[in-house]
Amino acid sequence: MHTPSTFAPAHPDTRTVEVVRTRFVRAVYQWMAGGLALTAATSLLVLQSPALLSALVLQRGVFFALIIGELALVVALSAWIHRMSVRAASWAFLGYAVLNGVTLSVVFLAYTGTSIALTFGICATTFGAAAAYGTFTGRDLTNAGSFAFMGLIGVLIASVANWFFRSPALDWALSYAGVLVFVILAAYDAQKIQRIGLAAAAKGEATLSRHAILGALALYLDFINLFLFMLRIFGRARD
Repeated sequence: MHTPSTFAPAHPDTRTVEVVRTRFVRAVYQWMAGGLALTAATSLLVLQSPALLSALVLQRGVFFALIIGELALVVALSAWIHRMSVRAASWAFLGYAVLNGVTLSVVFLAYTGTSIALTFGICATTFGAAAAYGTFTGRDLTNAGSFAFMGLIGVLIASVANWFFRSPALDWALSYAGVLVFVILAAYDAQKIQRIGLAAAAKGEATLSRHAILGALALYLDFINLFLFMLRIFGRARD
């Protein structure tokens, strides 16, 4: 899920541009990094708790309730960020990171720790390169972002269909397609947060802070989904 487009003022002043390029963008990536760290820490804690793992694996109602909670938080942040206080937006983002860590722990049960760490390194490098390109390129990536979003819809539909067909070849193709889609979205969102920041800067510090969290959520989702698709490619099953 991606945040709605926000357009920058036609002629932002030099000070506003500087604030966005430094303080706002730095805040976005700090929130994103904090969310990823919280997710990783939560996953590790759950993996070390047999009782929690049993509840997640054996009681599907609990697991699906967590998934619904995650979706609710993403929708709330994306749709109602303008009405939230900075504190509420912060807690919603951190709550989402925790819930995602809990659900990801179930995924991590299927893979070796070494392959998870290797995949994370590959993902971080790829995401960093894509985000850097989106930040510094002079090319408008709006069309590429729209194309990638349509590709994401296609991947989701095909993934649902493959639950019935169970085709290894299609699963392989979808994994690589998912990687491509989220690499493009990472570059697009990295560019878009600068436009979001320019628009928010004209509305005060509170708006700027809320939109830093919103931008972090978009990049966090790009990273997590890129990581999960890469894990399907590079992950090694536990014995």
